[in-house]
Amino acid sequence: MQAAPVRATAIPSFTGALRAVESLLMSAGQRTARRNAWTSVLEDRRRAQDRVEAERVLERAATRP
Repeated sequence: MQAAPVRATAIPSFTGALRAVESLLMSAGQRTARRNAWTSVLEDRRRAQDRVEAERVLERAATRP
C-alpha cells in the first residue's frame, strides 16, 4: 500500500487573494488609483505620528529648567 501523493501547491495569502479578485474586477487605472490612495493614507498616518512625537519632544524641552 502506497501513501497518497503530496501536493506542493502553496495556499495564497489573504492579501494575494484580494489582489487577484481586484485584478479581475477593476481596470488597471482603477487599481493604480486605489493603490495610490492607500499609499497616501499610510503616508498621512506616518506624518501624524511624526507630528505627535515632535510635539512631545517640544513639550519636554519647554519644561526643562
